[in-house]
Amino acid sequence: MTLRQLLLPVLLSATPVLAQQRYAGGDISVLQSYEDNKVYYYDQKGVRINDVLQYLKSEDVGWNALRVRLFVDPKQKSPDGSTDAQVCQDLDYVVRLCKRIKAEGFALLLDFHYSDTWADPSNQWTPAAWLTLNDTELQAKIYDYTKTCLQRLVAENATPDFIQTGNEISYGMLWGKYGSKANRCYTSSSANWPRFIAFLKQAAKACREVCPQAQIIIHTERAKQASTTVGIYQKLAEVDYDIIGLSYYPFWHGSLATLSGTLNQLATKFPDKKVQVVETAYYYQYQPTTSDITDFSGTWPISKEGQAAFASDLVDELKKHSNVNGVYWWFPEENGNGPNNKVLTGWVNRGLWNNSTHRAHPGLYVLKDYLADESVGVIGLKRTVDSQCWYTLSGMQLDSQPSRHGFYIRDGRKFLIK
Repeated sequence: MTLRQLLLPVLLSATPVLAQQRYAGGDISVLQSYEDNKVYYYDQKGVRINDVLQYLKSEDVGWNALRVRLFVDPKQKSPDGSTDAQVCQDLDYVVRLCKRIKAEGFALLLDFHYSDTWADPSNQWTPAAWLTLNDTELQAKIYDYTKTCLQRLVAENATPDFIQTGNEISYGMLWGKYGSKANRCYTSSSANWPRFIAFLKQAAKACREVCPQAQIIIHTERAKQASTTVGIYQKLAEVDYDIIGLSYYPFWHGSLATLSGTLNQLATKFPDKKVQVVETAYYYQYQPTTSDITDFSGTWPISKEGQAAFASDLVDELKKHSNVNGVYWWFPEENGNGPNNKVLTGWVNRGLWNNSTHRAHPGLYVLKDYLADESVGVIGLKRTVDSQCWYTLSGMQLDSQPSRHGFYIRDGRKFLIK
């Protein structure tokens, strides 16, 4: 491994922010399972991809951030008795995948679900092992659990850069046993919010202690309802966090104009908070016809070309909003069923690879356009740059001199590790 300094200088100074850092990538939580089951990935031309992570950071794709979810005990059967092969991300699984992500130089977003299974607006069930705990004990548990998980990741060189303390928690979290509505939160009521806020405070406390450089994200999915979204974050005013995280799927959350209105209101009401669209996707085939799905096929056809057109239009919209600095495609690695259906029991049809051909869709190559007008160099740092430290081009500080091939920054100069 050799080190060669390039003639291209990079201007660094003690100025806290040189330019806004943007992040583009996806939630690839099932990738490890696909790879373990020998499901192969191919580019658009049908050439097999030997290392998906390296391909995602290649010039062709150009992603710089990846998201991974974490369940408490996914080996538990879902409270409704169902099973889902996508729910497999226990701590050992997550550490294994996140070590690879960080080693490749991506920014890492860790998504705590605080549940044994899916946590979303309709499902925020307390993990089975925590069901006997009262609210005070749950506060201690969420602190201890968050801290223990983060300590393990740090020890394994997989320190997150962003941490979601809960997944789509518009109505609170840790509701109790399956089917209970007693602990849900609504913006029209003050009930249960002190309980919810206490949990978030304990989660944030653990994050700050173990990963002080990481930014905390509070993630909701009411992007279709701007006033409700604003109301949620107003009620969370005393919670320690950095970034507002949104889910935005047009078939559930409305047009890009609707999203734009929500982003504008968030910029007005919370000028000190950045926003990231931490989940988005669009169908490329077999869009459901259920009552909760709004059909946008007249705008973006249900095809791989239509999917790419949606991604392009979304990128164009997000770049209009200076308060937004991140976008993540949800489940881009979807790639058909594995041997004996070990990976999936059905198709979601919103991924960026084709379930039948296993070839990449054109939409995979669009998200990098969100980063296209960025300046080269270490940007978006919230602290004074240390001239003795090494940084990735995305601005992430490394613990030591890099050992992998690529470009890095040190002492105001750009280096190529060969």
